[in-house]
Amino acid sequence: MRFRPIPRPPLAALIFDVDGTLAETERDGHRVAFNEAFAVCGLDWHWDDATYAHLLGVTGGMERMLAWWASLQPQAPRPEAIAAMREALRPVHQEKTRRYADRVALGHVRLRPGIARLLREAHRVGMRIAIASTTVPANVETLLRLTIGPEAPGWIEQLSAGDMVPRKKPAPDIYLHALEHLGLEANQVMALEDSHLGLSAARAAGLRCIVTRALYTEGEDFSGAWAELDQLGEPGDPGRGHIDGRPWQGVVDVATLREWAFRPDW
Repeated sequence: MRFRPIPRPPLAALIFDVDGTLAETERDGHRVAFNEAFAVCGLDWHWDDATYAHLLGVTGGMERMLAWWASLQPQAPRPEAIAAMREALRPVHQEKTRRYADRVALGHVRLRPGIARLLREAHRVGMRIAIASTTVPANVETLLRLTIGPEAPGWIEQLSAGDMVPRKKPAPDIYLHALEHLGLEANQVMALEDSHLGLSAARAAGLRCIVTRALYTEGEDFSGAWAELDQLGEPGDPGRGHIDGRPWQGVVDVATLREWAFRPDW
């Protein structure tokens, strides 16, 4: 007896990471905003490019500051000291968030190629859109509003971001949170990421994942990604990379994503 393969459900939603995926936010956005906040708040910290690249191994802005503070201590800090420092750093993080928004408003942070095009098309054809990110919701809304327009935040049906889950990437929690609130199964959704940590989180949640390599993640291991590209591409400026190990170039649009979602060799 021959068994027919179970048909895949149609692609119903896209879940986007933010920092590095929607835009190259880190070097000229978050890093500079952190340094400005440190100076205003009286901290003698300064993160140069190399230091910040290393700190990106810690997900979440507050966690990044705590990791840096802990690295400066002569002994590993006790849990109560960490809790006290977390509270002390909250105003610093709030100041950093304000300064990041200012940098976005001034045009220092721009969306990566193909992002605005894909978001507009997905919204137009009724593809559901969600966010799964360690950044705070205000950063997401500011980025979309100031780079695409005031209507763009309304395209996001589910914004899973910040401290909505106990564990940050590479744990799958933020993706599971998004799936639960969308009411969808993992095989109905595709994730878009830029880092090994994000890919690991998406895959642990059972999601197919497209990676677009970013400034700080160029040399990372993206084994397990369905597609590994340099960008999503624009007409006249295609994305390039590999799909399931095979060379590919083109423009990633909704039709392409739907085709990939039904590939029998996934």
